[in-house]
Amino acid sequence: MMKDTINMQRRKLIKTLLVLGASGMTLKSGLITSAHATLKPLILKKIPSSGEMIPCIGFGTSRTFDAIGDDELIMQLKAVLQGFFDHQGTLIDSSPMYGSAPDVIGKLLPQIKGSENLFAATKVWTDGKEQGIAQMESSKRRWGIKRFDLMQIHNLRDWEEHYTTLQKMKEQGDIRYIGVTTSHGRFHEELAILLKNYAFDFVQLSYNIANRNVENKLLPIARDKGIAVIVNRPYQRGSLFRRVRGETLPAWANELDINSWGQFFLKFVVSHPAVTCAIPATSKVKHLHDNMGAQFGVLPDSNMRKKMMDYWRAL
Repeated sequence: MMKDTINMQRRKLIKTLLVLGASGMTLKSGLITSAHATLKPLILKKIPSSGEMIPCIGFGTSRTFDAIGDDELIMQLKAVLQGFFDHQGTLIDSSPMYGSAPDVIGKLLPQIKGSENLFAATKVWTDGKEQGIAQMESSKRRWGIKRFDLMQIHNLRDWEEHYTTLQKMKEQGDIRYIGVTTSHGRFHEELAILLKNYAFDFVQLSYNIANRNVENKLLPIARDKGIAVIVNRPYQRGSLFRRVRGETLPAWANELDINSWGQFFLKFVVSHPAVTCAIPATSKVKHLHDNMGAQFGVLPDSNMRKKMMDYWRAL
């Protein structure tokens, strides 16, 4: 089956190259790297509560998709979103707190080929039952979709009220999965209690090679309880790239199908046994191609993860 998939991907690549050649277009290095990456196996991870498999690299929209009123940027984001689905991406994450990002998603999705494979994830971020329901209905209208796959309680805000609502919505088929998120260490103790005692399908948190605090408690709890993990800030808001500026990748990175520092950071994150998906955000096509390259090929095992950490510390 995998051989058939790879052959199909190879035929698609050849067709793409022929079309580009006939049109006189010049392939940029980022696209070439991306195209060749698709000849390698797609890395899928399991959602423990259902067994559903999803690609290990998703797409975040914080800070990058707040673009209503900027037509030039929206056209750029259209190309980014198309590239995401072209690379077999599915999970897109947003929030009502991300400005006009939900509206931009809704504006662009009908124009994107492959968007029928969307795994739609957003958040409820308000107080009170009725306000929460109204906000979630508004999010559906803004995205232009009938149902979210995943609804997450954002930063634990009024979580008791929303958790009850989300349970009922899941029972009625209005959503498929329930999640909870945090990007703040101050919520980790409370979040640990929630994960131990409530039936969440997903948890979203911050994790990267420079910030591994969640390895101590939250990731082990998620793994033990069968909770899928979405990782935000896999690049620590860009600070990881600043640290490696001018540094070269280790020669052994090639063994892991890693061609850039971005892929190095992403493969470290998604290779943790508890992690299901990472959601890097970008508004640039070049960076999108590079990010998506991390979901093909092989993942580091425990020995390679240690090697990656040692290399990082030595920089």
